[in-house]
Amino acid sequence: MAEESKALNKKGNLGAVRIADEVVSIIAGLAATEVNGIEGMSGGLVGGIAEMLGKKNFAKGVKVEVGEKEAAVDLYIIVKYGVRIPDVALSVQENVKQAIETMTGLSVIEVNVHVQGVGFPQEEKEEEEARVR
Repeated sequence: MAEESKALNKKGNLGAVRIADEVVSIIAGLAATEVNGIEGMSGGLVGGIAEMLGKKNFAKGVKVEVGEKEAAVDLYIIVKYGVRIPDVALSVQENVKQAIETMTGLSVIEVNVHVQGVGFPQEEKEEEEARVR
C-alpha cells in the first residue's frame, strides 16, 4: 500500500489514470484502416466469430502492450492489390503512432506491421464467384 501511495502522489492528488489495452487497440485499428491502401485488418478465429454474431470488432487484427507511459502495437493488415506495400506500411505506422499519442498521452515505442494478405477489387471477386457457380 505504501508503494501505491507513492505512485498516486507522483501522479497528482486526484489519482491515477489507466487506459485499458482494448481502448488502445480500438484507436490503433481505426487509425490503421484510415490509411489509403488498407483493405482491412486480419483477425483470427475469435474476431471472425464475433463479427458473425453481429458485433463489430474495431480491435480486430491489433495486439497491444500498454504500460504506464508507453505502448507497443502489432498490426495484422490486408493491403489492396496494386499498392506499394512499404509506403502503405509506413503510413500506417505514422498514423497509428500519432493517433495513440494524441488521444492517450502514451508514448508509442513501436508499431509493427504484419502484412497478412492482399485484397482484390470487389468487381474481380464477383466475377470469380460467378465463374465458380
